Amino acid sequence: MTRFRLNMIRMWVIAVFMTGLFSYAHAFQIKTKYVVDQNGNGDFISIQKAVDASKSFPPERITIYIKNGVYKEKVKVHAWNTRMSFIGESKDSTIIRWDDYFDSINRGRNSTFHTYTMLVEGNDFHGKNLTIENTAGEVGQAVALHVDADRVSFENCSLSGNQDTIYVAGEGARVYFNNCYVEGTTDFIFGGATAWFEDCRIHSKKNSYITAASTPENQQYGLIISNSVFTGDKEIDEVYLGRPWRNYAKTIIMNSKLGSHIIPEGWHNWGKIEAEKSTYYAEYKNTGPGFTPLQRVDWSYQLSREEASRYTPEQVFRGWDPEQATHKKFSDQ
Repeated sequence: MTRFRLNMIRMWVIAVFMTGLFSYAHAFQIKTKYVVDQNGNGDFISIQKAVDASKSFPPERITIYIKNGVYKEKVKVHAWNTRMSFIGESKDSTIIRWDDYFDSINRGRNSTFHTYTMLVEGNDFHGKNLTIENTAGEVGQAVALHVDADRVSFENCSLSGNQDTIYVAGEGARVYFNNCYVEGTTDFIFGGATAWFEDCRIHSKKNSYITAASTPENQQYGLIISNSVFTGDKEIDEVYLGRPWRNYAKTIIMNSKLGSHIIPEGWHNWGKIEAEKSTYYAEYKNTGPGFTPLQRVDWSYQLSREEASRYTPEQVFRGWDPEQATHKKFSDQ
């Protein structure tokens, strides 16, 4: 065999090997974008199917684009689904809906925590342009959104339910809501995480309690609602800003407009006199007919300017910048 033919064979073998290697690498390339469309014009017709197809602990963000539609499914973003985004086509028409509630779950005293429509356990999750609903009705505890992860953000979303609409869990966890609509009846923002609500509308559907923080004793910040509007159905007129699920509950409401449905006392002790000494309920520069600082319970606080200066996202979130996260880091356009 001539040297020329040997060289040609070697070149052919190398070319075949390289082609196979490229095909192998391409086959195992991480997919970072999925489209969910109920009409079949995407990668999946189910949100959960897209989540389950995603790589665990990905080196870069995985974005799931969700087309308009009503997705009646119970969605879980697992702890290994880190750096994941759900981007809806539009807030009002991209709807995730389920209807579990305490009695339907029937798993004992902790059934509430299984009633979620959507559960986020993966760190660095981002949700945008979504409606997340629990449609069980007024049948007791029925969670729409359950967050048990760190550095989680929601932007331009609607969170809808009755009792226990949003549960923000996890000691030391940080959660951010920007330009969101939140509605419910009783304790519809609750949990032990540090959660900041900015430029949101908080809507009460009956006379009851808005927040029920369970802030751990050693955690500096709990629930913070800033630059928001508190509204209520026309017939209601006795809504409390909050009550302590646990005795070290911390809730701050500042620079917000409070409707006339907010009761003058503002805060409730949940029948626990001892909680009055350990909770931290405070306001700063609120406005509206529901802001009656002279009639608030004497164990709540009106912050001074110096005290209020400690409540900034930079200080509260300890180095995590949610504004940068929601507007710069995510590929959601």
